[in-house]
Amino acid sequence: MSTDGAAPLAGRGRSGIRTGLAIGLAVVALVWSVAALPRVRGQEDPRPNVILVVTDDQPAGSIPNPYAVMPFLQRRALDPEDHWVVFENGYVNTPLCCPSRATMLTGRFAHHTGVRDNEDGVLLDETSTLATWLHDEGYHTGLVGKYLNRYPFERTAYVPAGWDRWWGRQYGPVTSLYFDYTLFEQDHLVPYGHTDADYATDALADKATEFVREAPADQPFFLWFGPTAPHPPWTAAPRDEGTFAGLVVPTPPSVGEADVTDKPAWVRDLAPLDAAERTALRASHRRSYQALLAVDDALREIMAAVRSRGELADTVVIFTSDNGLAFGEHRWTKKSCPYEACIGVPFLIRMPSVAHRTDPSIVSAADIAPTIAGLAGATPPATFDGVSLVPLLSTGSRAGLPGEVFAEWVGDQTIPAWWEVRTRRFAYIELATGERELYALRDDPYELTNVADDPAFEAEVSRLAATLETYRGA
Repeated sequence: MSTDGAAPLAGRGRSGIRTGLAIGLAVVALVWSVAALPRVRGQEDPRPNVILVVTDDQPAGSIPNPYAVMPFLQRRALDPEDHWVVFENGYVNTPLCCPSRATMLTGRFAHHTGVRDNEDGVLLDETSTLATWLHDEGYHTGLVGKYLNRYPFERTAYVPAGWDRWWGRQYGPVTSLYFDYTLFEQDHLVPYGHTDADYATDALADKATEFVREAPADQPFFLWFGPTAPHPPWTAAPRDEGTFAGLVVPTPPSVGEADVTDKPAWVRDLAPLDAAERTALRASHRRSYQALLAVDDALREIMAAVRSRGELADTVVIFTSDNGLAFGEHRWTKKSCPYEACIGVPFLIRMPSVAHRTDPSIVSAADIAPTIAGLAGATPPATFDGVSLVPLLSTGSRAGLPGEVFAEWVGDQTIPAWWEVRTRRFAYIELATGERELYALRDDPYELTNVADDPAFEAEVSRLAATLETYRGA
C-alpha cells in the first residue's frame, strides 16, 4: 500500500489510549486490507449499499491534510489500492447547515426547497427526499445524528417519511452539541449526559454500526451518518484533548486580509484581526482538528461493520460536510460567506471497482441526491438541480457536467444576499447591494484581488453574469 506523505498519527481506538504520534497510520494500513470479499446479498439485486457521511462545519482543507488529522480516512482515501475518488473542487449550494442538508436530501437548490436559512427546515417537503425514493425502491434506510436544524420543529416526536431506522438529534443549544443532548430513537426521546460514554460522536457511531450490523441481508441499505463535529465549540472526545496542541497551523494570506478596499461593504466593515485574535483562531483550528479524530474513529468502525458483513465490494461511501468555516479568512470567522473558506467542503466518494484517483472536476452538494438515486435506480418525481456523478465516477467522463457550481445565500444582518457562479478558473459573485466580485482563481487562489471592474476581465464578467442569471431565474 502507498503512503500519503502525511505526518503520522498514533494508532487509536475508542476504548484505547493514544500511544504516540509515530505508529498509527502504519498500524491502520496493516490491519485494513481491501481484498475482494464474498458478497452476502444475492446477485439478483446488484444495487450497492450507500453510506452518506455529512459532518458539520468542516473546511475543505481538513481532508486531505498534510498532518493527516483524519488518519484512517486519509489513509484509505489516498491508498491507490482502495477505490476512493477525491474531488479537489467540492462546494455547497448554501454555506449554512440546514439549507445545505436540505439540498443534499433533494438535489435541489435552496431557492427551490424553500429551506434558505437555519429557521426554514420545517418548509422541506419530507414526502419526497432521498429517504422516500430509496425506501420505495426497496432500500433499508436509516439516519443517525443531525437532520435539519430545529427538528422536530415544535411538533411531537416523529420519524420523517422514508426512514426505517431513526436516531435523529433533537434541536438544542450549541452547548449540547457534544454532551447533554437528546436523541429521538424512533419516536421516543432518549437523553444523554456528560460522561465519556455520552460523547456525541461516539454514541452516534455506536448507533451507526448497529444499523449496519442489523440491516437485512437481502436488501441494500442507505445510511445517513450526521455527526455534529467539528462544529464550534470544537469539543474533542476526552481521549483526544490536547492532541494537536503543538500543531503549527498554516496561515494563508487571506486570513486577516490586510487590504479589503476592493471587497464589498460588509467585508470592509469587519475589523482587522489583531495578534490575540489570530492566536485564538489558530487554537480554534487545532480544536476543530481534535474534534475530527472521533469522526475518524467512527468511520473506521462503520467500515469495519461493513467489512464484517462481507459487503465492502457492495458499498458506496460519500464523505462531505454541510459547509466549510472561515477561521479569519477575509477577516470573517463564521460561515455564510461566498468565499472558498465557507463554500468549499471535503468531497470524497468510495466506489467499488473504480480505481483510486484525485479528480479536478468541480462538483456540488446538489449532485449528491441524483448520484445516489442513480446508483439505487430510483426515479424521483421532481427534476434535479444537480447532476448524477455516476458516469464521472465510473468512466471519468465529464459529459453532462455543467462545469460550474451555483451558490446562494438569502442574507442576514451582516452579510447581504449573494449569488455566485464558480468554475475552476473564476468565482463571480453578485450581491443584493449591487456590488460585484470576480476572482481569477488560477492566479489568485486566496481570493485577494477583486477584478470585477478590470477591463481585462470584461468578457468573463459578462459571460458569468449571464450564467448566473440563468441559475437565479430557473
